[in-house]
Amino acid sequence: MASDSAITVHFFQPSAALRPYFTAFYLTEIDAAPGVLVDDYLHPEWAALRFTQGKPPVASVGPGSLEPQWPFVANGPTSRTIHFGVERSRIWGIGLQPAGWAKFVPAPAAGLANVTVDGSTHPAFARFAPLLALIFDGNDDPAAEAARINAHLETIADLPVPHEAQIGACHSAVLDPRVATVAELAEVTDLPVHTLERLTRRYFGFSPQLLLRRQRFLRSLAQFMLDPSLKWIGALDGQYHDQAQFVRDFKAFMGLTPRQYAAMPHPILHPIMRQRMTDAGALQAIDLPTVARYAD
Repeated sequence: MASDSAITVHFFQPSAALRPYFTAFYLTEIDAAPGVLVDDYLHPEWAALRFTQGKPPVASVGPGSLEPQWPFVANGPTSRTIHFGVERSRIWGIGLQPAGWAKFVPAPAAGLANVTVDGSTHPAFARFAPLLALIFDGNDDPAAEAARINAHLETIADLPVPHEAQIGACHSAVLDPRVATVAELAEVTDLPVHTLERLTRRYFGFSPQLLLRRQRFLRSLAQFMLDPSLKWIGALDGQYHDQAQFVRDFKAFMGLTPRQYAAMPHPILHPIMRQRMTDAGALQAIDLPTVARYAD
């Protein structure tokens, strides 16, 4: 990234009626010289919606060349990094929790896992397509834009949520660092394993085993990024047997080694993490985009 580029991040909480379904609304403003591409690596996360004012981003889910995206990019849940690049632009992001997927997206999450699509034309995201025209009015007022996002989502918030109690119980258990195995997940949620399999693939995008594995990895990665004094060994989640196991997970989820990742600049994620620290206490951990929500 050019030294004169600047990244500004703003977080806004959804209204109380929307919080069970969405993470924060977050605006990333990239102020870069014309033609300068700023790139970074998103961590595995729940589904996300991103709306761009300016040139649309380029991206790749996992290894591969960066391909042109769309003004409204939607992705299902991910178990791989999204390598993305942006030029001078303003990008609104909305994280969609599993209960939100169940409420607003009429398609199995597993079928859209680890892919990006044009949210303006893909039928799974039709309920969110009007946001692209609603958000930006030329005034670049983050608070007003966040209010318009919230207002639109509230107009469709009366949709039912199938299996809401089961989804909520499973989501809470997946986030619980004391839950390490599928058997423990089944016990905590009081759901048979075969029911868990169907539930998580439909609304979470992945098998219970992969969800738990992803979560221990994200807890470790968040700890490392929030405390620059730590070495990788000091950031490992208690569920890891040793550092070699963590390195295998890192390569599987990020396509990089921990050493390679740590040596890279992170011009987008570092401002997000700095803003996370500034806003500490103002947002719940689950209300943040990407890795920041896994820190607490």
